[in-house]
Amino acid sequence: MKQKPLMGDELAALVAYRIQRAKDTLKETDILLHEGHYNAAVNRLYYACYYAVTALLVKNNIAAETHSGVKQMFSLHFVAAGKISKQYSIFYSRLFNDRISGDYDDFVIYDREMLIEIRPKAEDFITSIEKLVNQ
Repeated sequence: MKQKPLMGDELAALVAYRIQRAKDTLKETDILLHEGHYNAAVNRLYYACYYAVTALLVKNNIAAETHSGVKQMFSLHFVAAGKISKQYSIFYSRLFNDRISGDYDDFVIYDREMLIEIRPKAEDFITSIEKLVNQ
């Protein structure tokens, strides 16, 4: 059964919740980074960006059932449409792949240098998505 699209206050509340969840999850990354849990930090960076993208999709009544679907709908409706830079799609795809590798592949170990490099990019990604959401 297909769920009816949210409207008005319900839609605004869900979008705001997901943006806040993105920001909170980004903060979790800092704790994990400080404690040296780099693979877990990559996971949280991915999810922080994922929550922001899902807020954008919800705001625009675009459905996606899977993580791959979220990535695909983001690229199709926002990157290909020229609403956001292709660099963000490349970054989001990298995080998507790194999260899967870090969670499921054997002997994949991320390091502090990698996290120091990508953490600000994730924050910039979320800020850019939030700007789109608020347009």
